[in-house]
Amino acid sequence: MSPLTTPVSPALLFNQGFSMTSPLRIVTVNGSPELPSRTSVVLEALANAVAARVPASIHRVETADLVGQPLGVRRDQLSRRTQDDLQSIETADLIVAGTPVYKGSYTGLFKYLFDLVDQYALVDVPVILAATGGSERHTLVIEHQLRPLFGFFQAATAPLGVYAHSSEFDTFEIVNTTLRARIERAAERAVASLVPNSTLRELNPAAL
Repeated sequence: MSPLTTPVSPALLFNQGFSMTSPLRIVTVNGSPELPSRTSVVLEALANAVAARVPASIHRVETADLVGQPLGVRRDQLSRRTQDDLQSIETADLIVAGTPVYKGSYTGLFKYLFDLVDQYALVDVPVILAATGGSERHTLVIEHQLRPLFGFFQAATAPLGVYAHSSEFDTFEIVNTTLRARIERAAERAVASLVPNSTLRELNPAAL
């Protein structure tokens, strides 16, 4: 176990409502249109860092799977796999969402996917934000692009996001220890903020 990893005690997990029979449902959403990608590496590291602290299952949503598929404006026009991915996003206990920076923002496929997510499905759902880019110049993409998007959904975005640039990787492997530390810190902060049964999904959407 990494010295940066802080495991959560079984007693604390019980008090928070987690158990081995009911693991935290983590869904990663990768906005990269290509696989493999540096974004997928960061998302995988974040999800694994959370799973090292609480019992969890991980479902991976890849927008790269949409490339070459016929797209629709309604969910019933989509493939069964995409419909299932949307359902997974809307029922997640924790979302780890990330995208490479394209033209100063998230990718079009990333936005397309979330355009199909129900407007009230992510209210109060914890979200860890991540982005990757070619240099440090795009560091604020999390604050200027991703956080407002999830603010529309009224999601509970974690204050600490993770931005990674190409010099912190060797191809698709993280080689920068500072980046690894940022990932561990973001996961630890996210786990500490988890409060079970606190989402507002059951409320009348008109009141939100």
